[in-house]
Amino acid sequence: MRAMQTLALYHLKGGVGKTAAAVNLAYLAARDGYPTLFWDLDPQGAGSWYLEAEAWEAIDADQLVKGTLAVGRLVRPTRFENLSLMPADFSLRYLDILLRKVQGNDALKRLLAPFREMFTLVVLDCPPSLSHLAANIFAAADAVAVPIVPSHLSLRAFDFVHEEYKAQGHKPRRLHPFFSMVDRRRRLHNELLVDAPKRLKRRLGTSIPYASVIERMGQERAPVGSFAPRHPASLAYEALWQELKQRLPEFSN
Repeated sequence: MRAMQTLALYHLKGGVGKTAAAVNLAYLAARDGYPTLFWDLDPQGAGSWYLEAEAWEAIDADQLVKGTLAVGRLVRPTRFENLSLMPADFSLRYLDILLRKVQGNDALKRLLAPFREMFTLVVLDCPPSLSHLAANIFAAADAVAVPIVPSHLSLRAFDFVHEEYKAQGHKPRRLHPFFSMVDRRRRLHNELLVDAPKRLKRRLGTSIPYASVIERMGQERAPVGSFAPRHPASLAYEALWQELKQRLPEFSN
């Protein structure tokens, strides 16, 4: 079995297609036979909704951080083979504050350690903020995929992420930006795709389109690939997953 890898879907800016990408990437990894855990760290819980999380006992985030709550107890199966879920909980809104009580930025990495014997891939769906939680995410993730809408505000937000990532001592090559919610009817989107800024020189070649079928995930409560596998949006997520596999150390060998 491959060593476990952790892939975070993260951006400082919300509304960039982050959760949809996280769910679809986790689904595709599981479909390819990799035991995969999707951890919904966003208290809004959109990823948990897409994967049909049932109502369950609330997380005691304080116990979780202190290590007195067995993290494995929070894992739930999904209806998709090889895909497990740690659902979001509203108490996670305090997670950043609680993590500040723990010395260093490796608390999240320690929480993930017990899963090494169970999963090949952990996908983190992260809340949009530059915070102590973000610092823990950066420390825990082998790769950070950053969806960027082709707009100047989204690019500016990526600059903040890039600089903060470097300031915390991480290698920028572990950041993997990609264009998301691309609308080919918009002139600016087309211009940025053709002539992307130099700071995106290592961006993934795949772009995720703006498509109503992605919005249908909320209706179907499922990844696009499970109900519209031949749709261009589904094929784009497939191409994105294949690219990311080449950048994850354990998957590229």
